[in-house]
Amino acid sequence: MKKRNSLVCFGLAATVVGSLLSAGHAAAADDDYEGAAERNAGSQIARVEGVDGTPKDAVAEGANVLGHDVSSWQGKVDWKASASAGAKFVYVKATEGTGYRSDTFNDQYDGAYDAGLIRGAYHFARPDVSGGAEQARYFVENGGGWSADGRTLPGALDMEYSPKGDACYGKSPSAMVAWIKDFSRSYAAATGRAPVIYTSTGWWKKCTGDSPDFGTTNPLWLARYAPEIGPLPSGWQAQTIWQFSDSGKLPGDQNSFNGGNAQLSKLAGE
Repeated sequence: MKKRNSLVCFGLAATVVGSLLSAGHAAAADDDYEGAAERNAGSQIARVEGVDGTPKDAVAEGANVLGHDVSSWQGKVDWKASASAGAKFVYVKATEGTGYRSDTFNDQYDGAYDAGLIRGAYHFARPDVSGGAEQARYFVENGGGWSADGRTLPGALDMEYSPKGDACYGKSPSAMVAWIKDFSRSYAAATGRAPVIYTSTGWWKKCTGDSPDFGTTNPLWLARYAPEIGPLPSGWQAQTIWQFSDSGKLPGDQNSFNGGNAQLSKLAGE
């Protein structure tokens, strides 16, 4: 009898300890993604690098095509109004790390498509919480895939300053390059397309050592809130998209595609 009670007590204790450990892991995961719903492409770049003057009107450049990017921060978007204001494409935040999926993603992603915009999904990278391949799989499984319908842009990998702690997520330049390659290879294997890389020249120089390794494989989505694009990260001869302002006539950040509508459709359909 005593032995049975002892075993029962042990079993109860193990259950309690297991529950506490599970709660601890959940709390840690929650801490990892605190503020994720407010983070968007460029939120940490604007925080660290600031905004340098008033950007040119990208639409007035003639050869450029206007777009924007949104996250759950924008909530419900009036996509018909965006299209009427000149938007031709949009990137929508889908995921962050391996523990956050935007609760507005489906509505925003499908709404943009229904309004006639070319749309794509982006992933806010968190090299501090898991590996590149793991995050690529999570992104694809949660809306970040690509389809050859001529209306879907390849997924974008958002590489910018860490929202907490070290700007480079505690990684050396060589380790960061390896992480990005791991993500890119895994995404390409799953979708048939290399991901677009979103970054700033400042972050790229600091955290990858200005690696030239991606310029011939991954389109560049450059963030710089200034009158001019300025120098590009090493390896790229031109940007594919320029995020030129964190506010404007479209919801979210303002973007300019480096080309015309035909080239934009080609990027979506390749």
